[in-house]
Amino acid sequence: MKLAIYDTTLRDGGQGAGVSFTTEDRVRLMHVLDGLGISYIEVGMLAAKRDEPVLVRLLSEKLANAKTTVFVNTCRVGQAAAESGTLAAAAALPSDAVTVCGKASVRQVKNVLRTTEDENLRMIADSIRYLVSSGKEVIFDAEHFFDGYGDDPTYALRVLISAAEAGASQIVLCDTNGGNLPDVIGLATEAAKAHVSIPLGIHCHNDLGMAEACSLAAVLSGASSVQGTVSGLGERCGNANLNTMIPLLQLKLGFSCVPPEKLRGLTAAARTVCELANRTFDEREPFVGGYAFTHKAGTHIDGVLKRPDAFEQVAPEDVGNARNLVVSGLAGRAALIEKMTAYCPDLDKDSEEVARAVETVRAREDAGYTYEDAEASLALLIGEVLGRRRRYFSLERLQVTVDAGEESHGYASGAAAMVKISVGDGEEIAAGEGVGPVNAMDAALRRALVRFYPAVSRVSLTDYKVRVISSAATASTVRVVIESTDGVRVWRTVGVSADVIDASFQALRDSVEYMLSITEDK
Repeated sequence: MKLAIYDTTLRDGGQGAGVSFTTEDRVRLMHVLDGLGISYIEVGMLAAKRDEPVLVRLLSEKLANAKTTVFVNTCRVGQAAAESGTLAAAAALPSDAVTVCGKASVRQVKNVLRTTEDENLRMIADSIRYLVSSGKEVIFDAEHFFDGYGDDPTYALRVLISAAEAGASQIVLCDTNGGNLPDVIGLATEAAKAHVSIPLGIHCHNDLGMAEACSLAAVLSGASSVQGTVSGLGERCGNANLNTMIPLLQLKLGFSCVPPEKLRGLTAAARTVCELANRTFDEREPFVGGYAFTHKAGTHIDGVLKRPDAFEQVAPEDVGNARNLVVSGLAGRAALIEKMTAYCPDLDKDSEEVARAVETVRAREDAGYTYEDAEASLALLIGEVLGRRRRYFSLERLQVTVDAGEESHGYASGAAAMVKISVGDGEEIAAGEGVGPVNAMDAALRRALVRFYPAVSRVSLTDYKVRVISSAATASTVRVVIESTDGVRVWRTVGVSADVIDASFQALRDSVEYMLSITEDK
């Protein structure tokens, strides 16, 4: 069975706290969604004249798969639809459809609109008829339907019947407050399906943490369209998460939501949208998160290598993700052998090199290192155990100074670093300044190396984390994890020392050497 996926990231997702899309962000986002094979993309809300230029710009984009729709409210109390400037503008926009929002709750009608039940029905029907007569496909969002059905089911259903009779092509049942449980959603959806013959959709908010479960309940009760946002962006606690809903419906329940080859772009699309929303990506998201197919326990790793479905509920490649086996003391040889055979295909779990690598990792963990989030340092460590690690440079001298004075209230306001390195018979001395010692070291090291290795000019730091792992007053041991990128790939490295500068330099050195090693491999 085919399910329509209706994305409202640009409208409802953009209403989430801390989310702000520029017009160009919206354009890029539309093409990302279209590339996934989404059925409908809601490009935004039309509420005033000032909204029109942006919507026209978005609607001018040529899409290959999705229909476009704009979101409007019904005409106002006492106003004919033909007199509404907003509805007239919506009719004139080059969208494929218009989504009209109207109240389906007596409480909302009386307390928010402050009008009568009959007037609300008139506003809904008149608005839909007006847009249908202009040639638009009209989708009706029954706002607060489930709360309204709980209070007065007869009236909530009358709203749906009025919308259907006025010419709506689809009615979307909205759990606007996100306060209903899945069983209630299912029962109310069944009642709606018994009273109207046009397709039903579902729109859930996540205030109880059940937006996906409620959406699923509606689909199993007859809804054939699902609204949501990428990563669950949206008002308050957000909306149903399409990253979860699409593979859940398609891979676990057998519905057809998007073409299978498009589904393999889901992980990349999810990350792109979070980047555009200026949000940190949740690595624990089902299906698309970095940890979704990450295995750490030795028995799990051993099992998944023998038979992936032993500990994976779908194949990671089906959603564009990848399996990751975490190397730690818990994992033993199973995780390491998988990574080491990339260098030496003839190795097995009984090989001396594998045993030596396991002991090295355990000794490093005892010293405070961790390779769960430092896969680049782990790759270098494996190369070292196998006698294949190349040392690209030798550090001859490192000096770091930090400025702190009364004007900065005792905090570092700037830093400078000087490094002297040797590469073969050559030497280079360079200095760098930065907002802190790590920034300054990074600038100085790359400046010194660029004569020998021009590729280092493409490397930049994207994250820096420091954690105290043993407390002994001023002699505490710290762990530093650095994230780096060359604009295409992202990798993480680790350093441990009682001196935060030393720990940071270890991680910096690993970062540069890892980048050079993978560049050479190409």
